[in-house]
Amino acid sequence: MTQNTNPARGMRDFLPADIRRREYVISIIKDVYQKYGFEPLETPAVENIETLMGKYGEEGNQLIFKILKRGEGAATGEADLALRYDLTVPTARVVAQYKDKLPKFFKRYQIQPVWRADRPARGRYREFYQCDVDVFGTKSLVVEAELCAAVCEVLERLGFNDFTIKLNHRKILAGILNVAGIAEEKQTDALIALDKLDKIGWEGVFKEFDARSINKGSAEKLFEFFEKIDEIHNAKRFDDKDFPAQTKNATICNRLNEFLKMDETGQEGLKELTAILLNTERISVDNYLKIDPSLARGLSYYTGAIVEINVPDLAGSICGGGRYDNLIGMFSGEEIPACGFSLGLERIILVMTERGMFPEHLTRSPADVLVTIWNEETFADSLELANELRAQGLRVSVYPEADKLGKQLKYAASIGVSAVAIIGDDERADNTVTIKYLETGAQETIARDKLATDLRI
Repeated sequence: MTQNTNPARGMRDFLPADIRRREYVISIIKDVYQKYGFEPLETPAVENIETLMGKYGEEGNQLIFKILKRGEGAATGEADLALRYDLTVPTARVVAQYKDKLPKFFKRYQIQPVWRADRPARGRYREFYQCDVDVFGTKSLVVEAELCAAVCEVLERLGFNDFTIKLNHRKILAGILNVAGIAEEKQTDALIALDKLDKIGWEGVFKEFDARSINKGSAEKLFEFFEKIDEIHNAKRFDDKDFPAQTKNATICNRLNEFLKMDETGQEGLKELTAILLNTERISVDNYLKIDPSLARGLSYYTGAIVEINVPDLAGSICGGGRYDNLIGMFSGEEIPACGFSLGLERIILVMTERGMFPEHLTRSPADVLVTIWNEETFADSLELANELRAQGLRVSVYPEADKLGKQLKYAASIGVSAVAIIGDDERADNTVTIKYLETGAQETIARDKLATDLRI
């Protein structure tokens, strides 16, 4: 009987080509983040369960992979540990733990897997990598602008030119809900429903509001306001050059100002959002920005600006984040402001693969040259030749068995090497190497001491 060899649902195996694509994307992300002065950080895959619970809101808590107690405690069915749900909460724990050892303004990036007991779908997995970038220790709105600039540079270097940065503010959302007449104790429920707007539409949001006992009149007032905002986003004036993103954003800010004029919280949020827009204008990323007052971000720890980045033809975002000034205080009792974004590595790779955005060299062979083995007496000669070629900077693989030359050439073609190095009896006697170039079929014999200059790879 054979055993099922598929990985667990929502998990994946990564073959060499997959790894090369991932390493390519990660290398660019690291390079850009380091360019902006961010330092690397890693945290354990497993956290104490109390570290994670209560940080992600009602629905997030349900998606945490819990680990049952071990040994004598296993019989209780209780959990004391959990796989990390994201990188933000573990990093908040680290900052609380080591705040006296970290710089006043701590800028970190972190690229590690996280786990969520979610329903798998296209671009959504139960195990996936997040690429986080965060700044701790300041409430300055310079941070939001610089984070936008860093993430924009990552996406541009990867080849994206059609992404949109959706920007909102939690205080604006609170103000909108206040003006719509939604009681404070119901606002978290309202945000959970609004966060699903892209997936379930307004009809679904109305149903969620009804299920959560939110006044129908409030829901209709929200719908009317957001419909007017959508009209601005969808407007065309000759072409987008006459009505660019910056103009649309200014128009939306004016509408928000009118709607929130009697709400102090909403006005505070609008003032901060306007400052962020001004800062991004100075660093030329404002053309990617789209003010979206319906953007909610379901996680409950956000306190200020919130962000999602979208590309066409992909359900969901490839980046999300925002400001979370109160989270670290949950661990330390001391408020330490924080703001950060998280790039979804899996979704970026999915889109790049479907669009053919990866450079051709990532599909290259694992080696430039295959060194053959003539017979069992020539193992050492083949290994020595391989070392000589590696010393010249070539990637070299040795065929591991004494086999017919035809089979070795066939194997070389199957892995896509450029050339095969043959060292048989004649070559050993003459201190030469025969090189067969697989792409052209050409063949030449080269003196061992001339390989560095005469080998055409």
